[in-house]
Amino acid sequence: MDRDHVSKVLSRADGTAALPRLGGMARADGVVIASEHFWAFAARDGSLRQGTMPAAPRRLAAVPLLRGLLRLSSALTPLFRGAGVAGRAERLLLVGALLAPLSLIFLPQSASTPLGVGTGIVLLAWMLRGRTLFLHGAEHRAIAAAEERRLVSTWAGETRPSRFAPRCGTNFAALVIPVSVLFERVWPLSAALYTPFAVTLLSLALTMELWQVVQASRSRLARVFLIPGLALQRLTTREPSNDETRLALTAVASVLERELA
Repeated sequence: MDRDHVSKVLSRADGTAALPRLGGMARADGVVIASEHFWAFAARDGSLRQGTMPAAPRRLAAVPLLRGLLRLSSALTPLFRGAGVAGRAERLLLVGALLAPLSLIFLPQSASTPLGVGTGIVLLAWMLRGRTLFLHGAEHRAIAAAEERRLVSTWAGETRPSRFAPRCGTNFAALVIPVSVLFERVWPLSAALYTPFAVTLLSLALTMELWQVVQASRSRLARVFLIPGLALQRLTTREPSNDETRLALTAVASVLERELA
């Protein structure tokens, strides 16, 4: 998408009463923006990759707890189904990190703890590499610009919407940690091989249910749950340059163009 075309799409979106909810993912080499139906990856080398999001079966999408896990898996779609978004080595790394908790079932405590810590360090290093923190801020700013209908002015650098986002995955991570700790302490069944895996899945599913309630609520009390995550975003985001914001806006334009077609 050339700049003139991006500007036209953003201008049209600014004048649209209802836009789809957008989410995203920052990477070292670009920004992914996704709606319920489409995703786009705008890379720093000027390329643009596009794809569609999977549709969850309606019956499963209505089941409490299970629907949360489906949402989490859907968020990884651009990495595992998108050509050129993540390479084979990176996909293997992510699969290994996702499956690492399963291995804890068969390992003694003396081995499982170092493995868990090591997995966390690897994931953290992967998430914070390169310009990821700056592009994370650009992702948030572009999505905020869409929600505030300030896409054109943000593209021009005249306005700078917040780089902090209430729907950021950082906020979800800040919630899932205490929920996991609580689950481990109140787990009602006797310890078994499957216990760590079950606790992890249920913690993720329950946190997603809580996450949806907090996002939908306008109550100030509900918003209290977002405070830790918003505070963490001061570490997980940096102030992006205008070019980096435009990169994220290009991905936004790609998604919105298809949504508004």
